[in-house]
Amino acid sequence: MEEIIFPNQIRMYRRLRGRSMQELADHLGVSLSAISKIEKGYRRVDQEQLVRVAEFLDCPLQDLFVNEQNSQQEVVQSWRREQERRNKINEKSGLKTLGAGLRQIRNEKNLTLIEVAESADMTLSVYHRIEMGQREVSDKEFKNISKAIGMEPETLRQTIKSLEEKGMLEEIIQRNDAKYKLLSTPRGAISAFTANTQDTMKISVYGIAGKDGDVYVEFSQEIRKVQRPPQLYNKKDAYALNLCTRRLGGLLPTRSILLVDPQEVVSIGDIAVYYTSEHDAKILSIREDENGALYGIRWNPDEKIVISNNDLNNIHKVVAIYL
Repeated sequence: MEEIIFPNQIRMYRRLRGRSMQELADHLGVSLSAISKIEKGYRRVDQEQLVRVAEFLDCPLQDLFVNEQNSQQEVVQSWRREQERRNKINEKSGLKTLGAGLRQIRNEKNLTLIEVAESADMTLSVYHRIEMGQREVSDKEFKNISKAIGMEPETLRQTIKSLEEKGMLEEIIQRNDAKYKLLSTPRGAISAFTANTQDTMKISVYGIAGKDGDVYVEFSQEIRKVQRPPQLYNKKDAYALNLCTRRLGGLLPTRSILLVDPQEVVSIGDIAVYYTSEHDAKILSIREDENGALYGIRWNPDEKIVISNNDLNNIHKVVAIYL
């Protein structure tokens, strides 16, 4: 299952410039089908690809993002419908059950995420999403995971089914969800959302310039509110940050507002907020090295930020940007 990254205006600008989907596909070195999914916001693109798209279409990078100033309602609604459709698919296909089962069995065998990911020929981020119940698994991938765990595929299926029938997986799902929410929900984010019911369609903005290009975040000090985007409806722990740093170079204007969903799992190509302490956050462009490990990039000056497995819950995904 391909991941949704954001609703965009690529198709609109491509048509305005009189360029074909095939021309854009050739420019990026991807298939025609991939371009169709990118334009619909169903397929992930990284920042380097976005820059190349903007250059090809001769438009500012920020104009490719849907925002309050330039958004087309049908684009936003189409993307929202796709999110809802895939959420229903996830529920029906029991992805959380599968993920919880894999996590339980992996822990029983004293295996780490990276050990299973590497043995299954997957990146850490992909396997992490599988255990979180946020990604479908092909037959080939399931066989590779089974081998990595040291079980036959049918034995692994039966073991997960047995755990489910005993009621163990529901408990694991609830416990993991609660733990993930506790670790990834910034203090004050929920209260900021629920403090005034008249503001439920607004989202709180935090953050002032910190040291060395970091953003200092104090969730008891709201800066202002902005319109809540569709993908963050009913996401009570979502929040927004001022981009009060130039450590992303010229990628985004300094007036940008980053819309953050702590529950989303970050992957390569994302912009993310990495908390190194309770209040200090680094804004990173997420990359992946040759071993499948995630790391972050900042510029001015260039800096590579190593991300360990233990840091995953301290990294919050930017899901939309107001420019």
